[in-house]
Amino acid sequence: MILESVENGPLLWPTIKENGVTRSKKYTELSATEAIQDDCDVKATNIILQGLPPEVYALVSTHKVAKELWEIIQMLMQGTLMTKQERECKLYDEFDKFAYKKGESLRDFYLRFSLLLNDMNIYNMKLEQF
Repeated sequence: MILESVENGPLLWPTIKENGVTRSKKYTELSATEAIQDDCDVKATNIILQGLPPEVYALVSTHKVAKELWEIIQMLMQGTLMTKQERECKLYDEFDKFAYKKGESLRDFYLRFSLLLNDMNIYNMKLEQF
């Protein structure tokens, strides 16, 4: 039921007619199934928020509906994928243009090259393209 909250949205609170006035049911008036669904909505939101890095949490913590929260996070994380692609392109470019700098020691050259390869390794980049 928690996953349903993320995929389908929160419980649409049922209404009752009382003295000619329609109002939403109170939590205590919900059926057992409806109460469980409402609890799952809250749990889904909490689970999502707990798994976020602080910088993303700060952007989305005001949203209380799991489905809405999840959609916003997906949109934010797509930007992360673009950043990853841009970073990979930059690293391939650095690798392609990597050269000895005049006056540089062999040790400094090696350290610069090692740092570049380590950065490429972080992104699981392959050198097959060269």
